[in-house]
Amino acid sequence: MCGMDLTRRSLLLAGAAGVMVAGSAGAATGKGPVVKTVAGKVRGRTVEGIHVFKGVRYGADTAARRFQAPLPPQPWKGVVEAVEYGNASPQGSKEERQSEDCLFLNVWTPGLGDGAKRPVMVYIHGGAYANGSGSDPLYDGTRLSRRGDVVVITLNHRLNLFGYLYLARLGGLDDPRFADSGNAGQLDLILALQWVRDNIAAFGGDPGNVMLFGQSGGGAKIATLMAMPAARGLFHKVATMSGQQVTAGGPRNATSRAVAVLKQLGLSADRAGAEALLTMPVEQVKAGLKAVDPVAGSGGVYAGPVMDGRNLPRHPFFPDAPAISANIPMIIGNTHDETRSLIGGGDPSAFTLTWDALPEKLFPAMRVDIAPEIVIAEYRRLYPHYSPSDLFFAATTAGRSWRGAVEELEARAKQAPGVAPTWAYQLDFRSPRDGGKWGAHHTLDIPLAFDNIAQPGSETGAGPAAQDMAGRLADAFIALARKGDPNHPGLPAWEPYDLTRRQTMVLNSECRMADDPRGAERRLFSAVPFVQFGT
Repeated sequence: MCGMDLTRRSLLLAGAAGVMVAGSAGAATGKGPVVKTVAGKVRGRTVEGIHVFKGVRYGADTAARRFQAPLPPQPWKGVVEAVEYGNASPQGSKEERQSEDCLFLNVWTPGLGDGAKRPVMVYIHGGAYANGSGSDPLYDGTRLSRRGDVVVITLNHRLNLFGYLYLARLGGLDDPRFADSGNAGQLDLILALQWVRDNIAAFGGDPGNVMLFGQSGGGAKIATLMAMPAARGLFHKVATMSGQQVTAGGPRNATSRAVAVLKQLGLSADRAGAEALLTMPVEQVKAGLKAVDPVAGSGGVYAGPVMDGRNLPRHPFFPDAPAISANIPMIIGNTHDETRSLIGGGDPSAFTLTWDALPEKLFPAMRVDIAPEIVIAEYRRLYPHYSPSDLFFAATTAGRSWRGAVEELEARAKQAPGVAPTWAYQLDFRSPRDGGKWGAHHTLDIPLAFDNIAQPGSETGAGPAAQDMAGRLADAFIALARKGDPNHPGLPAWEPYDLTRRQTMVLNSECRMADDPRGAERRLFSAVPFVQFGT
């Protein structure tokens, strides 16, 4: 397994990094279910009939191996309390507990030691490749686990520069300290899935029936895993929610970004500079995120997976869908109004645009190279009732967010018929917040898929309509996990996507199948080459 080989010396280093989960081994005295993992015993809690284990270590502390492939934890003695979420990766967000010692996961299961082989649903969090963790209240697996009699897992892994800064061409392609640096965060995910394979039966799950699902950056990470040989066989179904990864970073662009980070930190853009990063304090490394991205020409530096020829040998979904995951059933979904929160959430002026101001505002925000006047004219023809702001959000959603989903759907549909079953959904269900101003925005499907509409952070509302919508989407994901097909009695017959009709499930208070919804928008942007932003 390229980039994941273990040596006796590195294992010893991993052991020296510590192995505790969320308490002290041998000192646990609380009551709760105990499960024996490959590395040692962990004690969780039973909440509302669901056994919950938080902060279970799946990998050793990465501090001693910064930028390198992760290692399993050293086995421990006694019982470790698993009742608190583990550390999040160092990042620029407001996550309270951040540390390079961040390889932890969380498990919710309805049964232990009962011989059941429940589907396993592993959620990979969003936040691009830069921020987030598996401990958001919206990701609490209690209700989903109970609803579907499934095992639910969330996890943390290395992010931003710690997980994706590509230093191999500066530090040395033959230097094991840098060879995997551009994809270390993805290798963390693979290690977590290996933990699932080796341990989940003890938690009532079936290691031969693992589904990945994730929103935004989580979906992009899943798409990338689908093209990584080391991940093959570790998961069996996938669902991506507003998150695609058509192309990955190339080694030239990724190296130019590494150079920008080193210069931002006052280091030389060579092997010496790369080596200095190995021992630099965490907060100082994080300051490198402020470097202006040399590829985009603006904003903070992008750090994401790299087509390094070692761990990621090809782009995830270019020039076609990866053959190694062709047999994996897949749901690809998006929300109708992605950018009302993605852009409007940080830029209130986007809600008060005039027709005169629209072209200049729209041009860079679409992230594809097309004249805004052409786009505006077509949208005004298609939707004459749209305001300038309505048009702005619709066009930016189609150009920068939905477009990646279309590319992946088309690529999957071009594989041998029946080999790559893929189902598409479009969430039209609108958030009631601020009188419906935000529409069906980015992230709105998270509490629906988890059946968590009452959790802090949910913007679905908590009324009967929202609960009905949550039930329909959660049951679709459970059905995919259980039998490889999202159809269930709460939805109309959901047909797989093909190039003759482009069948899509439109999710709203009244769900319906539609052939090529927003087809005119799809055709408009299909005339422009697509390259994933940041790559």
